[in-house]
Amino acid sequence: MAALPYLPWRKPAVETGPLTLDSRRLYILPTRSGLVFALLLLGLLIGAINYGVSLVYLFTFWFVGLAVVGMLHTQRNLSGLVLQSGATVPVFAGETACFRLRVDNPSGLARRRIALDHGRGRGEAADLPAGAGGLLELPLPQPERGWHTPGRFSLRSEFPLGLFRCWSVLELDWGVLVYPRPAATPLPLPALAAAADDAAEPGRREEGMDFTGLRGYLPGDTTRRIAWKASARGGDKLLTKQFGGGAGRYLWLSWWQTPERDVEGRLSRLARWALDAHAAGLAFGLKLPGRTLPPQSGESHLRQCLEALARHGD
Repeated sequence: MAALPYLPWRKPAVETGPLTLDSRRLYILPTRSGLVFALLLLGLLIGAINYGVSLVYLFTFWFVGLAVVGMLHTQRNLSGLVLQSGATVPVFAGETACFRLRVDNPSGLARRRIALDHGRGRGEAADLPAGAGGLLELPLPQPERGWHTPGRFSLRSEFPLGLFRCWSVLELDWGVLVYPRPAATPLPLPALAAAADDAAEPGRREEGMDFTGLRGYLPGDTTRRIAWKASARGGDKLLTKQFGGGAGRYLWLSWWQTPERDVEGRLSRLARWALDAHAAGLAFGLKLPGRTLPPQSGESHLRQCLEALARHGD
């Protein structure tokens, strides 16, 4: 099915919502099925005039009345809905962001087969119960990092007969934060590789560091921390010893330590290192040109670092 016309001469302003759809915001045109249906009715009418068959007149005008009633129901299916943009979960470059639109139906009539349309994607149709609401989703691919808005989109419906398409052109104040695509090739974490050189004796227990348990091996772990005996008992998977209680045991992820030299390559490498350090349970800081995030750990800190990478250069 062809994409909906967006009426380029009408440029809607960015709205925050909630907003209510009324007849002034709704457009309606026949679908392809509706045009074929109109041609059939025209043929029936010409046949009825030529042959003077009263029964054909009856069916022709009955079908015309059915189409008119269907057109009114198609418009009523969208009229009166209350719209408000929802939160969009951040994604990595190359993934698909799912924009969510909150739609409330305050009337006593159920609304059927309502969906969102965009030039780069189309959402699945959903039903809204009477006096209730729901979420409509619009999946859009995000090839580049940064803050992106979907721009203009439409809310549309062809219920109940599929002969007419009713839609409204909208542009809401919403967007999605796209993190840099993590580098595909893993490299050792720079601070971990340097920390291996700090120990005077590879077999000596580091001062102030208490053994806290085992975890899976990650690229960049030093070989002296691999639990060889436990790994042998556990099968083919390597295990690494974890220590805690030491002061200043954190690492820095620096813009100037990446092997890549282009901007996007550096950001991708830093995103990969941040994810690896978080998975290893390490506290880490981030150094970018003009911005430094102090070493911390946890989900909140990881999100702050990824957001800083996504917005770099803005």
